[in-house]
Amino acid sequence: MTDPVTAWRRLAGSTVLLDGFHALKHAVRFGAEVPVAVTADRAATLALADELAPDVRDALAGLLTEVPHETYASFVPRPHPTAVAALAVRPSRESNLEKLAHTPRKAPVVVLDNPRNLGNAGAVIRLAAGFGATGVVTTGTVDPWHPTVVRGGAGLHFATAVERLEVSGLPPGPLFALDPEGDDIRAMKLPDDAVLAFGSERTGLSPELRARADHLLSLPMRRQVSSYNLATSVAMTLYHWSCGAA
Repeated sequence: MTDPVTAWRRLAGSTVLLDGFHALKHAVRFGAEVPVAVTADRAATLALADELAPDVRDALAGLLTEVPHETYASFVPRPHPTAVAALAVRPSRESNLEKLAHTPRKAPVVVLDNPRNLGNAGAVIRLAAGFGATGVVTTGTVDPWHPTVVRGGAGLHFATAVERLEVSGLPPGPLFALDPEGDDIRAMKLPDDAVLAFGSERTGLSPELRARADHLLSLPMRRQVSSYNLATSVAMTLYHWSCGAA
């Protein structure tokens, strides 16, 4: 068996950090390749798997190696309460782009236009995975596979296609962009092949994306309330799509 410390040091620069039990659980559940996984308390971690993830308990038992807490803590930016960490192989960009571009789609693609907050991006990926969205695309400089984003997404990057693209390279499909000046979303039926775009937390939609939008939509909101959190806006929009409301 390969020493986990040696394996970690060899792979850390080219793989995805799974920070915590839930990130590892979800990654394994959705087919991620995990070459090394460690825990500071194997018995406690497997007991947690028995309770919360019996479907992947045996797979986790085969992956996890117990290491001293100090060793575990040296692998992560800050220790997770579950004291679990792993490295996973990132899905190929080619495979993700193929999934994003394939039509007809059974579920929308979510676009985060120049997001700024890593935690918000992770929360959106978690939402998209929960709704069965085809994928999440970001534009701008934020890496959607940054460790903080993966932590916020609880490892659910492996349940949907996550990539960064230019606005000019967005997947095909009618582009619905959320904007306060848009038409009320409640009067619009969102098709399965929709591309749903959300502006950055501070500046909203970029001029480039706004110019490409086929439809501008707005969410219902009480007067004098400035805005919703990004993840909340995505959740409301995906819920509206899932209901098939017109």
